[in-house]
Amino acid sequence: MDSSTTTLDLGVAGMTCASCVARVERALKKVPGVTDASVNLATESARVTFAPSEQMEAQIRRAVRNAGYEPRAIEDALEEDLSPWAGFAPVGLGLLLSLPLIVPMFGELAGLHWMLPAWLQFALATPVQFILGARFYRAGWHALKAGTGNMDLLVAIGTSAGWGLSTWLWLVQGHEHLYFEASAVVVTLVLLGKWLEARAKRQTTSAIRALQALRPETAHVLVKGGKEADLPLAEVMTGDQLVVRPGERVPADGVLEQGETQVDEAMLTGEPLPVPKGVGARVTGGSINGEGRFVMRATAVGSESVLAHIIRLVEDAQAGKAPIQRMVDQVSAVFVPVVLVIAAVTLAGWLFAGAGIEPALIHAVAVLVIACPCALGLATPAAIMAGTGVAARQGILIKDAQALELAHRVGTVAFDKTGTLTVGQPRLVAFVAASGSDEAAQLAAAASLQSGSEHPLARAVLAAARERGVAVQAPENVRSVAGRGTEGEVGGRSYLIASLRWLEELGLPLQGWDAQVQRLQGEGATLSALVERSGEALQLRALMAFADEPKPGVAEALAALRQRGLRLVMISGDNRAAAHAMARRLGLREDEVLAEVLPGEKAARVAALREGGHVVAMVGDGVNDAPALAAADVGIAMGTGTDVAMHAAGVTLMRGDVGLVAGALDISHRTVRKIRQNLFWAFAYNVAGIPLAALGYLSPVVAGAAMALSSVSVLTNALLLKKWRPPGSAGVALRSTASLRAGDAPKVPAG
Repeated sequence: MDSSTTTLDLGVAGMTCASCVARVERALKKVPGVTDASVNLATESARVTFAPSEQMEAQIRRAVRNAGYEPRAIEDALEEDLSPWAGFAPVGLGLLLSLPLIVPMFGELAGLHWMLPAWLQFALATPVQFILGARFYRAGWHALKAGTGNMDLLVAIGTSAGWGLSTWLWLVQGHEHLYFEASAVVVTLVLLGKWLEARAKRQTTSAIRALQALRPETAHVLVKGGKEADLPLAEVMTGDQLVVRPGERVPADGVLEQGETQVDEAMLTGEPLPVPKGVGARVTGGSINGEGRFVMRATAVGSESVLAHIIRLVEDAQAGKAPIQRMVDQVSAVFVPVVLVIAAVTLAGWLFAGAGIEPALIHAVAVLVIACPCALGLATPAAIMAGTGVAARQGILIKDAQALELAHRVGTVAFDKTGTLTVGQPRLVAFVAASGSDEAAQLAAAASLQSGSEHPLARAVLAAARERGVAVQAPENVRSVAGRGTEGEVGGRSYLIASLRWLEELGLPLQGWDAQVQRLQGEGATLSALVERSGEALQLRALMAFADEPKPGVAEALAALRQRGLRLVMISGDNRAAAHAMARRLGLREDEVLAEVLPGEKAARVAALREGGHVVAMVGDGVNDAPALAAADVGIAMGTGTDVAMHAAGVTLMRGDVGLVAGALDISHRTVRKIRQNLFWAFAYNVAGIPLAALGYLSPVVAGAAMALSSVSVLTNALLLKKWRPPGSAGVALRSTASLRAGDAPKVPAG
């Protein structure tokens, strides 16, 4: 998002179909200063991007209200009554009033021909039509004022026609055969369908609710004198010392300072086993403490915490709009006007055929009712919400709907090597000093020059110096040369830590070192050299060999991806010999290795892999991976890596487990399949139902039931995704606060 714009998430109450979505979006985009607006029917929310100005939020809320809907805080939707029967009262009343009207219909099936008195039919149907059905008139009127149509308008016109025809036949014609039951039952069935729909929608937002429930309400803060004070979580500040008792949730991100324990992080990472924690270990807010009491220091609270970041990612994905949904919205924008035309043609056609006003009007009403585009508006967002929610429970955070829709088409997966396929903590396995040089002195120079660096190879040199008891001093004039090494001064002497490529560029030959270089590279080691500079003269003082280890289970994970028909590529800055040696350990072929790639070249290599229309996913974890993650069709960042990489990626894996890559691709495939199934059935209901209703094969009652069933079936189909588990894993479901009460010890799921 541009720094000159800001984003507002706003709840929108009263939307009923895809046409409502289009109308709210149009109203929002007409507000001066609004650059984009995306409305989600399943979450009943809008995400508006705009240039900040005075009273802008008020203007946005006013635009929603003027369009005929109720603006509300986004949190209100998550705090609604979650009881199973919430909101059922109008439906129950409608059923009670409608039941006597349809009992005679069942009597006719048994050969009993009787009807309620006309006045009683009128008395039962009228409250249903104008009191319980008032919402349809209000919303339909707002749609008409805006020059558009929606589901409510179709229901209001259709049922009013049925009620009006029956009233006219009773009062003017004196007929006994009336159609009050059609209008009353249609209103009741639509209300029932919307109630079932609302229940299903609450299940699609369960992931957000469960994540928010992970936040404890209070924290035990250590104050002066070592006493504990219980404070609301909102008052906890960075730097506070917090006490976490056995079985409690960790209130904030921080570092453990006293005690030791095991922490259950399953709800955040999907990791099924409790993780041991000692002094200096990082703990994450929302995880569950085991049996040990410990004291921690808060390092991130509120919106800066890992849990808040996870919630934002899931909310972003669920608020976003997949590319396929934009096509659906375009169809929905013209759908209702087309249906009104079809209903008018149906009425005229039956009248022209000599059927009379009664059957002609009933068939037109059936067309209006069966055509309501509720399912069309829910098909895509419901599947996306269910897919992103269940993925989050398994430690796969999908940042946007576009990544979710695109990932199933991936044909090539490129991996950064260090920290992604390997542990990312290389060790100094060999330090070979030049003949006649003091090895300890050269190691001290190398460690001193690297002492201010966070580079993994620098940390390995420092660790080796500590192990050997070598003293380290502060360097001077240190300068990092990207992709090549470091130079600076130690004890008044000038040194370089140089890659072999830099040595070649500097024109420094490796004469006399060839045998050692070939041996170490053949073993898969990465080589660097310590070079002393004296004026223009360069002298090689020592050769350093570093080795990393593959992460456990990586070879098996790569083999599983290959079985899915994917092309695998490892991108490494190592020399060819070292990169190929690691590739052999990982089960990769030589043609699947891109070696000696500088950090700035990774994005270009990824772009090259995309040539010819190939869809490429890039998996990485470091700062230097961010451009490559952004250059790929789908960027997948390891959550154990840097924030920069996670922001650049469309998917974040909360565990450093390469096996989750297959899970991310699989949930994308399954979600897109659900979207296609939902869209097929949503269109099928309308495409098949409208002609049947127009030809007189569907009564308004059956049409109302079919319309309600279409929405519920689409939501039910989407909710089947909640049973998904990553391939090759039993998975760990996000547990609710009911099953994770304070005091419960962390449990390892069976299997």
